[in-house]
Amino acid sequence: MADFGGTDLDAFRAEARAWLEENFPKSLRGEDTYGQEGPATETEDRKRWKQAMADKGWGAPTWPKQYGGGGLSGPEARVLQQEMNRIGAYNPVAGMGTSMFGPTLLEYGTEDQKQRHIPPIVRGELRWCQGYSEPGAGSDLASLQTKCEDAGDHWVVNGQKIWTSGAQYADWCFCLVRTDNTKKHEGISFVLINMHQPGVEVRPIKLIAGSSPFCETFFTNARVEKNDMVGPLHGGWTVAKRLLQHERSGQSGGRMTGGQATVADIAKKYVGVDEKGRIADLDLRSRIAAHMIDAKAHSLTLARAVAEAKGNLNPNATTSVMKNSGTQIGQMRSELLVEIMGHQGLGWEGDDFTKEELSTVRQWLSGKATTIFGGSQEIQNNIITKRILGLPELTQKQ
Repeated sequence: MADFGGTDLDAFRAEARAWLEENFPKSLRGEDTYGQEGPATETEDRKRWKQAMADKGWGAPTWPKQYGGGGLSGPEARVLQQEMNRIGAYNPVAGMGTSMFGPTLLEYGTEDQKQRHIPPIVRGELRWCQGYSEPGAGSDLASLQTKCEDAGDHWVVNGQKIWTSGAQYADWCFCLVRTDNTKKHEGISFVLINMHQPGVEVRPIKLIAGSSPFCETFFTNARVEKNDMVGPLHGGWTVAKRLLQHERSGQSGGRMTGGQATVADIAKKYVGVDEKGRIADLDLRSRIAAHMIDAKAHSLTLARAVAEAKGNLNPNATTSVMKNSGTQIGQMRSELLVEIMGHQGLGWEGDDFTKEELSTVRQWLSGKATTIFGGSQEIQNNIITKRILGLPELTQKQ
């Protein structure tokens, strides 16, 4: 690939468009396997697409080439995403490995850890899950009690995690554990746990949307190798906060705020248009316009925040603003779509409903959790008031 230096975006766009047209199977256009309950059925076209993206490194477009990434600049990566959106292409290796753990390991991991864990993520060979929340440590995550003890040549982990997304399919877990009981935040470490060992038990939790993406996870004398602790001993809280920043950035992005078809396009299909080609329902039209304005403002602000954060490895509170904004916009989109589809947007099964209609009601239900997971809306508001606005904490009068 030519070296565009981040400046000749037109030339890169032409190259990306040509490569996608040649390599993305037409049978997969409009398909999206991200966030599904289990691994996708590996059809030949899906295998071919994953292999092509792995060879190109574009499943992790901005990651260094030395670890298998695409080595693209931020502007080039945005152009690539635009061209993928244009033809209905999806990232076949998207998941926690690329959106959360990988970026964190690139910043805090040792060279050995990067060499061992990053290339398999880029190739989509391994699935990752997150071991953060516990039954007694949700919003107050630093109260976690899962123990990690030194066993000489390795660590031994005992405890329970909950809401472990995709744990029943995961190969590895990036996990917060307690290595010092005398301190709260300073007694936490960040370790990597192989999920394929006798000391790991996973129990899926069925949710209102009918799927089981979340799980209870139990560790009983689970083994962690000494070279699979990320960051220093008792220094996991800093690593954990940085990972949450990446997670909340993902929750504030496009998958929370929209898909391939716009709300306006869907409304015209179900509600109809007037003589000027506008959505026939005036009130609905006004609310859709307001939603689209909010989504666009959010997208532009997110792009600015990403540019301002370039080169800054310290966790910051900006993602709390974007997480709240993105998840609320995503929920409003789901509410509008269910309203637009009417009774067709409330189907659960049967031939009377299209695949898109059945997906809409499930997305509407599962989307209720987005303002809770990854740090609830209330927790983000607390962070914003203290760390951005500098407001004092409220104290209750005696």
